[in-house]
Amino acid sequence: MYAEKQLNLPISDEASLKIADAPIVVDKTAFLEVLGKLKTNTNQAALAAAIVALQQQLSFPASNDTLDHADTIELSKEFLFGELDQIAKAQTLERAKYYLERLERGVTASKTGSTNDINLNQWKAYDDILTDSLWLIDRRDNTGVHSAGYWGNFVPQIPNQMLRRYTKPGEWVLDTFVGCGTTLIESQRLGRNALGIELQDTVAQRAREFVTAEPNRQNVVSQIITADSASFDYKAELEKHGQKSVQLVIMHPPYFDIIKFSDKPQDLSNAASVEDFLQMLKQVANNAAAVLDKGRYLVLVIGDKYAKGEWIPLGFQAMNEIMSLGFSLKSIVVKNFEETAGKRQQKELWRYRALVGGFYIFKHEYIFILKKK
Repeated sequence: MYAEKQLNLPISDEASLKIADAPIVVDKTAFLEVLGKLKTNTNQAALAAAIVALQQQLSFPASNDTLDHADTIELSKEFLFGELDQIAKAQTLERAKYYLERLERGVTASKTGSTNDINLNQWKAYDDILTDSLWLIDRRDNTGVHSAGYWGNFVPQIPNQMLRRYTKPGEWVLDTFVGCGTTLIESQRLGRNALGIELQDTVAQRAREFVTAEPNRQNVVSQIITADSASFDYKAELEKHGQKSVQLVIMHPPYFDIIKFSDKPQDLSNAASVEDFLQMLKQVANNAAAVLDKGRYLVLVIGDKYAKGEWIPLGFQAMNEIMSLGFSLKSIVVKNFEETAGKRQQKELWRYRALVGGFYIFKHEYIFILKKK
């Protein structure tokens, strides 16, 4: 192909076989040379034509064994082609060259924030990371060992998004209500160390089995302890791993007494009143906050409830309790709440009850993102 000879841009065999998928693997040095040559164009029409030739080459790459030993770089096809399209469609040559320089920075330099490893020079490549405050998730992630069999567990997409936005690989995450181990499974997949607390031994053991069955390719710590998260000595446990603190706390407590999880008095679902529930939750948050780094985040996933014909804003009440511990509110995400199996079977009955009682059926829960001051 003429463009291939002109641009001299080798692409890996694996990328050739999977060209429809990201990433595209290219020789970094050769690719930068291509971008340098593109910048020498003296008119926009010629530059646009060269961009089209480059896109064709990237779409139908030739095999090149020397790539096994080259300085390669992986680029999302959607990101790369989006950048090239913008260069080709630029209204002026000056603007096109600005976009070319931006693409060069995306290849040569990584710009990350203090709480994650998202490369802001390639921010368009992260289209699967949510940034809106309304999450409509039709189906929970059921890949690997994830299970929907435990009452009250949350969709894996929530911890996945929170871990990617608010931690870096190798950092530590604390989950104060383990349940079936959803947060720890996601932490293990993403290369984050995780410590989880579960009040019920049988539930903790099942979660350990799930986590153990999930591949631990990055050899991180995934520890589940049977204990009361309101009083457990996190500092002593972290010291066993040579750590003094964690970089993210995720809390997905019972929504007061909507589901009774056990007969233990420390179980928040057995609180005598909403006020007692909030104080018990505050105790858990305070204990966890003691080992959370300043400037890092606590994520609270919780919903509201009805009682005696009244809507109880449990989520916002819980948010206020945690804010009183020295946290500022970063964001509130509203996530759609899918029907439980029981409610699905009685959908018409619940609709009738709503019409009679003048209320609305719960279809959402909150994700509060709070920053430690």
